[in-house]
Amino acid sequence: MSVIKSFELEITSHMEGLIAGVDEVGRGPLAGPVFAAAVILDPDKPIEGLMDSKQLSEKKREQLSATIKQRALAWSIGRAEVEDIDSINILQASLLAMKRAVEGLAIRPEMVLVDGNKLPDLDCPAEAIVKGDSKVPVISAASIIAKVARDHEMLELDGQYPGYGLAKHKGYPTKLHLQALEELGVSPIHRTSYKPVKRLLAKG
Repeated sequence: MSVIKSFELEITSHMEGLIAGVDEVGRGPLAGPVFAAAVILDPDKPIEGLMDSKQLSEKKREQLSATIKQRALAWSIGRAEVEDIDSINILQASLLAMKRAVEGLAIRPEMVLVDGNKLPDLDCPAEAIVKGDSKVPVISAASIIAKVARDHEMLELDGQYPGYGLAKHKGYPTKLHLQALEELGVSPIHRTSYKPVKRLLAKG
């Protein structure tokens, strides 16, 4: 297993067989789970406009997420909860979410292409591709449905924990979020291992 930094190298060697793309979203937020998605695209049903989810508007992500789920041979969402993040750290929780996403696929992939420079523990061949979400369409597809799934989760959590602005910032450490934390205190969905939350808890 290796990290591939050359787009040309990685694509030409893995075009045959069932390839799953995997990406995670939600490592930076102070609140909520980390999500990952695994996708196996159908070569007979191409999807236009796949790119890194961060480069797309919310409306476009929603549209593409629905299209991906409709046309893909298989897709799966994995997640790691706040308790996982605080227990094993965010990197390991992200890898766990990726592993769960791959294991949730209805079709076993012959190769897994993962965004980044770390690989989850998988029982099939895998490659880590730096900036893969902006280079490899199947990873882009995974990044899109993971982002949309997590955003929907944060909208639900906003209803359960009002006042923090979760629907707006999705748990990221914005000025609004940090101010709400100071005023409302730490909720059960905040990551106590993250410095801003840890500092607030230490203040009592």
